[in-house]
Amino acid sequence: MRLLVLARRRVVEAVLTLLGASVLIWALLPLAPGDPARMILVAQGVPEPTPEQIGDLEQTLHLDRSAPEQYAHWLWGVLRGDLGLSFVSGRPVAGEFAERLPATLILASAALVLALVLSIALGVIAARSPRRWPDHGTRWLALVFTSVPSFVVALLLIQVFVVGFGVGKAALDGTWAQVWLPAICLAVGLSDSWSRLLRANLLAFLESPTAAVLRARGASRWRLLWRHGLPNSAVPSLHALAVGTAVLLGGATVVETVFTWPGLGAYVVESVKTRDLPVIQAFTVFATASYVLSSLVADLLSAVIDRRIEVAA
Repeated sequence: MRLLVLARRRVVEAVLTLLGASVLIWALLPLAPGDPARMILVAQGVPEPTPEQIGDLEQTLHLDRSAPEQYAHWLWGVLRGDLGLSFVSGRPVAGEFAERLPATLILASAALVLALVLSIALGVIAARSPRRWPDHGTRWLALVFTSVPSFVVALLLIQVFVVGFGVGKAALDGTWAQVWLPAICLAVGLSDSWSRLLRANLLAFLESPTAAVLRARGASRWRLLWRHGLPNSAVPSLHALAVGTAVLLGGATVVETVFTWPGLGAYVVESVKTRDLPVIQAFTVFATASYVLSSLVADLLSAVIDRRIEVAA
């Protein structure tokens, strides 16, 4: 029962957060210079729109109404999947997003798997030998990962693998066969913080009374780490995983651009250059929703796994 109360409260908080963000995102368009209706008509092949054409489109898009009515119309459209018309192409933004979203999901999924494998390996190795050379080595490696910008890692990967060894391509087509170089680039950026968090959680578990009892029963250090330490570290790592997932979905623009990955990132970068505000609005909605919903799922899973969270709430 208390879990349902917690879930209801978290959902209400998420909805209020999204509503507050939606007001700021919607304000990008009316506060921007230029006439949106005129820009859309020009993009659709009307070089010199007449006042009648502009007025008709403004009426269709509800741009001739008051600000609250415009916002309500825009929000209702977003909820129905109508993200407006692009200023550059004149096409529905939702359709252009749908064409590019699968490539972004492929890249995010591959990067998430690689980041999990790498961070678990580094975290367990570090916790296995704390304050010794494996621990110091993995921590220095994590420091290097977090210090080097993603675009530098991307350029190094292209130089070493594509140019040096002839493996892969610099211009990718968005399929699983070519996802691994950009996925490695993104995974490296995430694994540094995840591995250090996992190391701290594992060391805390090894010093707990539960670990002492298991050790007295003959459990080896490896068994303590793999069989008991990792499951006990799940809850503290869930929120880091949720934020990382949102970053992969909404923040891989630089890596996608360097590798010419045909996902949302490169599309949004080009839209920023051309000041295509409806596309920027739509991407901001997508990125914000990714963060909020990922955090919501992490909160609910944490409460299911650890009943103390439910009681505390």
